[in-house]
Amino acid sequence: MKAGDSFKDKPAAGPERSPRGYAIGMFGGLVVSMAVFATLLLGLGRTGHLPPPAFSNSICVDEKLAFMRDHPVADPNLLIVGSSVAWRHVDSSTLSEHAPGVRPLNGAFCGLHANQTLYVANWLLDREPGIRDVVMVVDPIDFSECAVNRDAIFNREDADRYVYADTWPWQYYMRYFAPGSLLRNAASIKTKRTDPQSMDPLRFTPSGAGPLTTSKSRGLFYGAPPPLDPVCFASLKQLATRLDQEGRRFTVVSTPLHPAWKAQVDPDGTLLKSFDSHLLEALSGTDGQYWNVDREWAPSEDGFVDAIHMRWPAAKEFSENLGRRLRWPTLAGPS
Repeated sequence: MKAGDSFKDKPAAGPERSPRGYAIGMFGGLVVSMAVFATLLLGLGRTGHLPPPAFSNSICVDEKLAFMRDHPVADPNLLIVGSSVAWRHVDSSTLSEHAPGVRPLNGAFCGLHANQTLYVANWLLDREPGIRDVVMVVDPIDFSECAVNRDAIFNREDADRYVYADTWPWQYYMRYFAPGSLLRNAASIKTKRTDPQSMDPLRFTPSGAGPLTTSKSRGLFYGAPPPLDPVCFASLKQLATRLDQEGRRFTVVSTPLHPAWKAQVDPDGTLLKSFDSHLLEALSGTDGQYWNVDREWAPSEDGFVDAIHMRWPAAKEFSENLGRRLRWPTLAGPS
């Protein structure tokens, strides 16, 4: 200590915080944060603005899981899989008119690539042993970029417990905590659930289909699809092989496409010929069937919302043709 210095010249040390006090403060802050978050969820729920838990962080995928949880299909024997064209184009009530014993489950989710459809199909086939027939509705966009998109669009174990085990739903809002996404989805979810004119509706039929009932159009909307990806067709091969080994019938159906879009992105038909060829090759060696509806039937241009999606009246016509083509009465026998 230098001459002239004294202890009173040193600044007084601040009060020390004990580890116990720090832990109590942290715990208290956590409790308050959880209470605020729970209050927010309850408020959104009361006003109809509560999105589903963010299993995939895709609102249409997460909402479909929530619907499946709340509206289970009893002992389905027909599974529909694929992307949004499978979700929005298959009217189960029309199929059932052709085969009273058919119990369809629409297990399609929006935006899936073929490898992700394989992931979802395997999950549902493992959960639903009564499935005897599988229909996969496809378009060329589904068979691109599989190599760069992960298979698992959600955690299968969590989805299993949420959809099939009726676990406490609030835990998943904490596990998949994404406040920014929650608030963005909260702003639009009520309209998507209730407005029949929504361009991105989240309204479901009893089997889980998502009809487009809007009278609006959004033009062709889609540009040229990315190149076809061999990984996508390898995934289709895996699904066809599994179903063949298990004695379940498998049919791949190519959805109708807007004629103006085909003229724009594939004027000489090279893309669609290659698509057909790859699909048939993937099904070879199995009993899987392929039906190119786009080549045999299509609605008027007014039946399309965009390049690949049909309005519900056109989807019902598509479903009627599908039922007749696939001889649905054969499904009506005993399970």
